Parts: sequence; structure tokens; C-alpha cells
Amino acid sequence: MLTLPASSQELVDVLRLIRSENIGIKTFRSLVEFYGSASKTLRHIPELAARGGSKRPIQLCSADKAEDESAKYGAKLLTYLDPHYPKLLSQITDAPPVISVLGNIEILNRPAAAIIGARNASLNGKIFAKKIAENLLNNDFTVFSGQARGIDSAAHESAINSTIAVIAGGIDNIYPPENTKLYHKIAENGAIIAELPIGTAPQSRHFPQRNRIISGLSIASIIIEAGLKSGSLITARMAAEQNREVFAVPGFSLDPRSQGCNRLIKEGAYLVDNQSTKLR
Repeated sequence: MLTLPASSQELVDVLRLIRSENIGIKTFRSLVEFYGSASKTLRHIPELAARGGSKRPIQLCSADKAEDESAKYGAKLLTYLDPHYPKLLSQITDAPPVISVLGNIEILNRPAAAIIGARNASLNGKIFAKKIAENLLNNDFTVFSGQARGIDSAAHESAINSTIAVIAGGIDNIYPPENTKLYHKIAENGAIIAELPIGTAPQSRHFPQRNRIISGLSIASIIIEAGLKSGSLITARMAAEQNREVFAVPGFSLDPRSQGCNRLIKEGAYLVDNQSTKLR
């Protein structure tokens, strides 16, 4: 096994704990708060399993596997203890203990807003997303989104010099494939963030998990075209639960892509009716 400096060893310990069998974020937080660190927690895992009456030991992630992940793909892994870890994200109750970042980590703590919406966006919706992104960029905001088709892609493209994409799988899995060029442009000019281990293919259950990070990283989420059962509404709900502000662009009532935004406005979201979005 490699001998690592303290900071690297700390990263390996955090990775080992969060990547271990049956250790989710809530359990991770509870254990680390009780024992004081991931390293101390790892030493107590066998006794905890025995106390709980487990017939077999908890399968801990090996140090070699954690070290291998930390060295892969050229991405930087930031634990919740790293000074570059996004401060806004650290404030949410289910903040990921470690994130992978490809690109410029220096922009992770700049003022930021999320722009999200329909994958099957209208031309007007994409144009409006680009205008809002340009406005935010001109006012020194970083633009977050999820690198999906439609509104997300339009926002990223318009704010390419200061944009961050949060993706659902591992940081080495580009989804959707047609956004490969956009992915590399974002990594070159801004940053890509992923919570899941390198090599993880995105699955449907990963997208709501990703959405809480998009909203948690932003002081506000701006929704453009969203159906009543869309992932964008999940993100809006999460933003409200995280005490972030929610903005929505209204639309024609018979267009299914507008019904979610119209409902958000009825429920108290700020109405956005021009490109001069003001974040309070």
C-alpha cells in the first residue's frame, strides 16, 4: 500500500467510508460526528457491526480501491474538509462527503445561480435561457446546470466562460453522448462536478440525487419550461427546502412545458418576465 501525506490519507479515509457497504450520507455524517473523523470511524466499524448483531462484517472499501479512484481520470476529489469544497453546498443537510471536479476548482465558491428546464425545450425557451445566462455572466455570476439537452445546454453554452455542470454518473461518463463537445468545453473553461464514483454509468435514480447538488450550489434556481412531473420541479422543491430562492418563467397555459413553471409561480416562486433577472 502507498504511504500518503496526511491530506491524501484523509481523502482516502473519507472515500473508504462513503464507498463502503450500507454507508449512506446520513450514516456517514452520524458516524463522523460521533467518532470525530473518517479515520477513527473506520477503526470502529467491525465493533459496530458486531454490536448490531450482524452475521457478517460490513464490507469496507479497501484503501487500494480508494487510492485508485483518487488517481483516476485527472479529476480532483474534494472532501467536505477541503477549503475548495463549495461552502454553499456544505450547508445542505445531505451534502456529499466527497465530490469529483474536472476543471477549475477556483470557481466553485463564486456567486452562482442555476438555470434548468425542459430537455425538449422550445426555441424561444432556449433563446431566453441564453439571455438569462448572459445577464448572469455579465453580473459576475457563475451559471450552474445539469448538462442535459435543451435548456441546460443553452445555459451552459451562453455562459461557457464561467459555467459548472453537475452530472448524474461518474465524472468520466458523458451524458447525453451528443454533449461530448460541450462537456469538454465546460471542463476547459469552467468545471464538471460529480458525486458518484468514477466509472459509474448514470441511471434514472441518480438524477434527483444530482439535482439536490445543483440547487445546493446556487443561491437561486431559475426554471424555464418544466412539465408538472419534470425533474426541474424536483430541483425547485429541493431549492426551497434548502432555503434557496426559486425563479420561474411563465408560459402559455396549454403548453405542457409551461405548466410546471406556472404552478411554481402560483406557489410563490419569483416570476421572471425579462432577461434582467435580479437575484435577491
